[in-house]
Amino acid sequence: MHPEAHRPQASLGQGLDAWTTEALRCTTELPGVRRAGLALVEGGGRRLQFTASDRVADGAEGPAWCHIDGYDDVPLNTAVRTGRSVLGTVTALRDRYAEFAERQRETGTVAVAAVPLVADDQTVGAYVLFFDVPQPLDDAQRRRLEGLGAELGTSLRKAQRGVPRAAEGFTDDDVPDGASVAVLEVAPDPSAVGPARQFLRRTLVGWGVDDEEVYTATLCLSEVVTNALIHTQAGCAVRVLLDRGVLLTSVRDLGGSGGMAAEAPADPLQPHGRGLQVLEALAARWGSTVDARGTTVWFVLEPAASLPG
Repeated sequence: MHPEAHRPQASLGQGLDAWTTEALRCTTELPGVRRAGLALVEGGGRRLQFTASDRVADGAEGPAWCHIDGYDDVPLNTAVRTGRSVLGTVTALRDRYAEFAERQRETGTVAVAAVPLVADDQTVGAYVLFFDVPQPLDDAQRRRLEGLGAELGTSLRKAQRGVPRAAEGFTDDDVPDGASVAVLEVAPDPSAVGPARQFLRRTLVGWGVDDEEVYTATLCLSEVVTNALIHTQAGCAVRVLLDRGVLLTSVRDLGGSGGMAAEAPADPLQPHGRGLQVLEALAARWGSTVDARGTTVWFVLEPAASLPG
């Protein structure tokens, strides 16, 4: 990752700081690892939260976090965006990640493994290992590393659930510079789904988004808002963000008796939950984040000629 892509960020919270310390301990203690890094999904947009074992300052309780561009062409980002591991020697990775491989030339790194962090069948981030000792890079090692990714992903979700929400709706703390953003609070009434669709349609048309992408985004939003209103009975907040051709739409529940369903149903004929199957079919990526107050479901439409850059 290019140094200029890093953007300093404050601590993620005491529970997540403890999780980060333990995750870096587990990964750096693996045989042959000289450096380890962690990337967490930030609502599925262009940015990832990133830290590494060499970002711990003297006397600090935990490592420093920063924002990185999730579309940089490096193995870690591939693992986050595809949910698939990338393992290889630096030489073998050169054809696919030429600039990344070149940056490893003077570091002593001989092999790299980037592995998804998985929780509730969703990719919530990834970890990356830089080895200075030759590795087998075989199926057995892949299974071990992916098992660790599942363990770390599950413990990450538990840590996230203990973090209090700063505000009921959305703040602008995580809006990238230059991005277009619009927010709507949706009343706890099924009839509010229609106005939410109209809000999104007007917003995207005003931003110059192509008709087909407007239709896709509106359909996905309708399903997620309906899901939120059914499961929480307390309304929700909608935020749509366009950042350099990536369209990120998020729906956060506003409390109530329960949280939004964040898993697609096994039975497609169930009366509720089919909206998440719509996301699976139409969105480039989708997922959910949790905290002490509830759930945020997000979906992404990837960069395309039809999305303004």
